[in-house]
Amino acid sequence: MGKKYESYMPDSNGDMPFTQEEDEIWRRLFDQQIEVIQGRACSEYILGLEKLNFPTDRVPMPKEVGESLRACTGWIPEPVPAVIGPTAFFTLLANKKFPAACFIRREEDFLYIKEPDIFHEFFGHLPMLTNQYYADFVEAYGKFALTCDKKHFKYLFRLFWFTVEFGLIKTDEGDRIYGGGILSSIGETKTALNNNEVQYIDFDILTAFRTPYRIDIPQTLYFKIESFKQLYGALSVDLKAVIEKAAELGDIKPLFVPFDGKGDELEYTN
Repeated sequence: MGKKYESYMPDSNGDMPFTQEEDEIWRRLFDQQIEVIQGRACSEYILGLEKLNFPTDRVPMPKEVGESLRACTGWIPEPVPAVIGPTAFFTLLANKKFPAACFIRREEDFLYIKEPDIFHEFFGHLPMLTNQYYADFVEAYGKFALTCDKKHFKYLFRLFWFTVEFGLIKTDEGDRIYGGGILSSIGETKTALNNNEVQYIDFDILTAFRTPYRIDIPQTLYFKIESFKQLYGALSVDLKAVIEKAAELGDIKPLFVPFDGKGDELEYTN
């Protein structure tokens, strides 16, 4: 994450010393985003937001949010000091703990921040973890990842990216957003649906494993699932065999300019 931001770690009472200015950033982000997600976020996310009942005028504490989330699916947010490594990340998920770097963006990064901050983690991700099928998918993903070799991590991050971070779901009302990377971004929430400049693909785990991404640009491709039951069921196949097949077939040519001109995607590790 670098040294620009440092997370507050909870004290013995579970509190973190966010300042008035930081609480005001949360309030502005919340007020802005709660409007833009209407008619765009999936109903499961909206229901989860209601269940967690975040304070609107201050940064919520992990302890208070954790009590509400645990009552739904047994998950809790786990404060971490910064971006963590893959093994630590997968271990937390396998134990129903969602890692959350507990700092909030500053004014200069209000509209976009590369590092995942507490608004991204809490507002973007935690509401979906109140849904049992989705929560079971993330837990199973973490458990499977712990059985994998490091050479598989690239593919595992792609699956996470195109579902948990930037996934869409088909509904009777039209396509809706469930990915936390979209739902915590005012810009991407507005442009993720019905956009003639991006590509939409029905979710297929082999294709997801073969598709590169970049974290520093608006997404050029989104995968759509039919249901969260389908998403959870995708992990019931021999995933290592699918990963090997993806490696054999090679990457699909990306729609974006390769990072740094070398074809390297920026991998997501928190």
